[in-house]
Amino acid sequence: MIKSELVQKIAEHYPELYLRDAENVVNAILEEITQALARGDRVEIRGFGAFSIKKRDARIGRNPRTGEHVPVSEKVVPVFKAGKEMRVRLNKAPVAAR
Repeated sequence: MIKSELVQKIAEHYPELYLRDAENVVNAILEEITQALARGDRVEIRGFGAFSIKKRDARIGRNPRTGEHVPVSEKVVPVFKAGKEMRVRLNKAPVAAR
C-alpha cells in the first residue's frame, strides 16, 4: 500500500472527511514521526510498533563494480519494530501470493 492508497482508505472509512482532509491527517502523522526521529526520540504506537533510530559507524566499504575500497561515512537509519499485537494479527492472517 502506498500513501495515496492509505489516504483513499481513510477517506472511504470516514465519509465525513474530504479527501484533502484525510491527506492532511496522514501527512501530519508522518511529519510528526519524522520530526521525532530527527530529534532522536522514539515513537511508539501501541498495537502497531515502534520507530527508532540506529547509528551506523563509519567503515571501509567496497565498490562492487571495481573492487576498490571506499570510505563510507557514519549515518543514522530509521528502524521499525512491529508490536506484539501486529505480529499476532499477521501470523493469523493468510499469506498472500507473491
